[in-house]
Amino acid sequence: MTPVIKKSLLTFSFLLPLFLNGQDFDAVIAEMAVEHEAEIIELRHWFHQNAELSNREFKTAEKISEALIKIGLEPKTGIAKTGVVAVLKGGNPGPVVALRADIDGLPVKERADLPWKSNMVGEYNGEKVPVMHACGHDTHTAILLGVAKILYTIKDDIPGSIKFIFQPAEEGAPAGEEGGAELMVKEGVLKNPEVAAIFGLHIWSQFPAGNVYLRPKGIMAAVNEFRIDIEGVQTHGSTPWTGIDPIVTAAQIVNNIQTIVSRSLPLTEAGAVVTIGSIHGGVRSNIIPESLYMLGTIRTLDEAMKATVLKRLEEIVYNTAKANNAKANITYQVSYPITYNDPNLYEKMLPSLKRINGPENVHFMNAITGAEDFSFFQKEVPGLYFFIGGAQKGTDPKKAAPHHTPDFYVDDSAMITGVKSMTTLALDYLSKKE
Repeated sequence: MTPVIKKSLLTFSFLLPLFLNGQDFDAVIAEMAVEHEAEIIELRHWFHQNAELSNREFKTAEKISEALIKIGLEPKTGIAKTGVVAVLKGGNPGPVVALRADIDGLPVKERADLPWKSNMVGEYNGEKVPVMHACGHDTHTAILLGVAKILYTIKDDIPGSIKFIFQPAEEGAPAGEEGGAELMVKEGVLKNPEVAAIFGLHIWSQFPAGNVYLRPKGIMAAVNEFRIDIEGVQTHGSTPWTGIDPIVTAAQIVNNIQTIVSRSLPLTEAGAVVTIGSIHGGVRSNIIPESLYMLGTIRTLDEAMKATVLKRLEEIVYNTAKANNAKANITYQVSYPITYNDPNLYEKMLPSLKRINGPENVHFMNAITGAEDFSFFQKEVPGLYFFIGGAQKGTDPKKAAPHHTPDFYVDDSAMITGVKSMTTLALDYLSKKE
């Protein structure tokens, strides 16, 4: 530890009242982040090389636990199957703030030419598949371990406690299993001690490193995945009037539901998407099948608009089927709430992000129609979710490979922004008076 850090830590308790305005303490956090950067990068590379699928993050959880024990914490394992949780108790009374990182990889084969690329294999839907961190969860995990190390160093002067949540299965639990943030909440991860607020981040390959992006209210969409089953009457393709055609019915439904967004929603308030991504039915050109099914997804950024979409979807599906003398049934599958940044928490913490990163590096962003199960935490307590850039400096972020693809890559240099941001958010939240 450098003399500057030692001196700053000795005077830490005197700096607590200056969290909102004191640049001295920010320099301490920044220097400690640099001090631990090499170790954080090394951890990131290990997690990347050892990527594991949702609810199967066994080696990942073991490595996280080992790192937390080395720091001096006492992790609890097996939370929501493979999650890890640790609580850092500060030396002074105060509330509890939670910091979350997701830890799972994806069934994607890595193409990037890296000395620490993933060659892992896992099982997905009964098949052997390659596994890589194609969404940056390896960086999230390493960042949070770095934050834990810094906060532990100054724990005696922290007014409150920090709960570190390493969450499995953000990408979705395997078929027939529970998992992710929803299961963590169900198992009481926000209780004992009770969490007052939660922070989370996501690295983004197409934003430049060193930058932070966020917005109040809906930042990522709610997702409602659904299946539509249509039942008709099978007949010969040359005599369609002797049967009931589920394919024609499906075609009309697909067209009709596209009017939900364009004709039923106030699009100046928030965006929405209704997509049919899969249709299965029929085996021959001259046989009208008895039945078929369609799979679709709904993405919304406003609760009232979501309710309208669901209502109109059912009206259109059932009435269109009835008009064709067919029968229809809708079943809802995956459902995530809106990733919703509490406006009061956003206003309270935005100055912290601007101060530690520089106001020129913190940006208002448009909402993303992708979904995040961090939203399950935000349904229970106020939460703030933000993005950090992952594109290497000097490169064009727009040309970076998107998430969930074989060429996905985020640069090691991006992680220090996450470490500084999460550390500062936790400390500033605990020190600010209502």
